[in-house]
Amino acid sequence: MMKAQMFGAPLSLYSGKARAYLDWKGADYTEVLATPDIHQSEIIPAVGRPVIPVVKLADGTILQDTTVIIDHFEAVLPGPPVYPDTPRQRLAALLLETYGDEWLVIPAMHYRWNYNEEWVYGEFGKVAWPSGTEAEQQEAGKARGAAFKGFVPMLGINKATIPAVEASYEALLADLDAHFAAHPFLLGSRPSIGDFGLIGPLYAHNYRDPASGEIMRRLAPNVTKWVERMIAPKPQSGEFLEGDEVPETLLPVLARMMGEQLPYLTNVASMLDDWAKANGDAELPRALGMAPFEIEGICGERLSLPFSLWMLQRSLDYLASLEGNDRAACEAMLRKCGGDLLLDFKMPVRLVFENHQLRVQAT
Repeated sequence: MMKAQMFGAPLSLYSGKARAYLDWKGADYTEVLATPDIHQSEIIPAVGRPVIPVVKLADGTILQDTTVIIDHFEAVLPGPPVYPDTPRQRLAALLLETYGDEWLVIPAMHYRWNYNEEWVYGEFGKVAWPSGTEAEQQEAGKARGAAFKGFVPMLGINKATIPAVEASYEALLADLDAHFAAHPFLLGSRPSIGDFGLIGPLYAHNYRDPASGEIMRRLAPNVTKWVERMIAPKPQSGEFLEGDEVPETLLPVLARMMGEQLPYLTNVASMLDDWAKANGDAELPRALGMAPFEIEGICGERLSLPFSLWMLQRSLDYLASLEGNDRAACEAMLRKCGGDLLLDFKMPVRLVFENHQLRVQAT
């Protein structure tokens, strides 16, 4: 029987997340470079748009989105789960997956396009024209990379916000470096879903891109070592910390998420409420306009992305499922890291991701 295939690319943030997971889980798969031919023959016919990573199972089933991919293999493969069983650890891991997937794309894209632009054109070219000469790949890469470069301002990255983006990222590196000095992974000696959320941006952009990698190695050697553990894993080894411990060293990271990403998501939720009242359960657009955000005291605007709310909804659902001491323990953890906004967070509608599309669930 044919192995599962992952259509991806070395420079792709989300391919990095999926690859790290599949390797750690010991999945039987091969990675196929997502060239233009692969997009036309495999990805677009199945998904409807050019996106990676996409996994094609041996039976032809298509999985798109890293969370969908991970949840599928968690259900069918043996071995220890990446989702902790205990309440505080599980909630922290879910939140940090959302933080990595949906917020750390800001420093990832900033450093890629403002520190590594010429280099990354060559990387795009290697995907667009694998057999081309270096000059041909550079030219092809500029054409292919133009859309990604054009997306940078829409993420809220501009002259006014860049100093704050860099200050926040360097502070995050310092907090993570202190944590990884004491722990191999976020929650012990094996990776959680939170680790896989962080590895996408921190590996594929901020470690792998040369100028960004130099910054990480210089400022955060323990983060660098964590990245290297994540991309060359010992399959299914290690344990989560006993006693549902979320280390004190992780709380500043959660606090940064609560202070930066949660207020933005509150604004996105308000915009989603307005959109849903006008459009019902129609297919959601990728963005609902521009939403305000703030980093390190600097205000800006970035695309209002409802997919980020679908990711957050996973944490909210889990929190809502808890009762008694488990609920109290999670509430205490959130209050300790400035997460009161999450305790009061109201999703205006329920989001579902089906058939590779995000939409509002019909009532």
